[in-house]
Amino acid sequence: MRTVEDYLHYLKGKGFQLQEDAIGFIYFGKHYTNASDEIINTAIEVTLKAQKSFDGSFYVSLLETFITNNINSREDALKFVKENVLLAI
Repeated sequence: MRTVEDYLHYLKGKGFQLQEDAIGFIYFGKHYTNASDEIINTAIEVTLKAQKSFDGSFYVSLLETFITNNINSREDALKFVKENVLLAI
């Protein structure tokens, strides 16, 4: 499993240049929800796929939704997103 920092480096290597404010939102969401790195990384991934760029409010809302629904793994998060038609993946 990748840490959030490792995942951000991975994204940068793939050409996703996240701005400082986006990175700030990512870490704010992590501390605000106390979510695991796996859930944070999944929320980043879903946000980028759904919004085609990083949208901080979408990301934080998605994280809150994951936490509220007791979603603790990437697999469960992606299943939830698909079942709730948040993203066609």
